[in-house]
Amino acid sequence: MSAYINLGRLLHEARHLADAESMYRRALATQGDDPLLLYNLGVLLEDMHRKNEAMQAYEKALRGNPRLADCHYNLALLYKKLGRPKQALRHMAQYRRLVGTQPD
Repeated sequence: MSAYINLGRLLHEARHLADAESMYRRALATQGDDPLLLYNLGVLLEDMHRKNEAMQAYEKALRGNPRLADCHYNLALLYKKLGRPKQALRHMAQYRRLVGTQPD
């Protein structure tokens, strides 16, 4: 699994976004719903300006591992951008509980 994640991240960092998405989705199809893989897919989808799909990936990642602090943080920001303050506050509060600090 980590090979797929690493390759996907390398492709993402190199701005080969479609290739990175293909790698992540192939990994999901063959390896199952790994929370870290779903989180990385969410980050990629955000970078591709596909906010709704990114939220779905983040939410699915959190169903697999509700302790992914960065996932809660990213969701809070997305919900805030989309005018959904209640959901944004819920995820920011969970982020703060997990990391024990306030974000800058």
